[in-house]
Amino acid sequence: MLKSYEAIYDNGQVKWLEDTPKVTSARVIITILEESNKSVFSRRQPPEFIAGKGKTL
Repeated sequence: MLKSYEAIYDNGQVKWLEDTPKVTSARVIITILEESNKSVFSRRQPPEFIAGKGKTL
């Protein structure tokens, strides 16, 4: 069964972001995602046409 885990690869080290796999040895497939200019944790913005039109009740 295949499972996906999110991690960051930095200078030869893998840093797990959430759950750590419960295995001591395994065959893996690595997919590298291109970095974008946006931060991974950037704040979402509403579309221009609805910005400022919401009301808090």
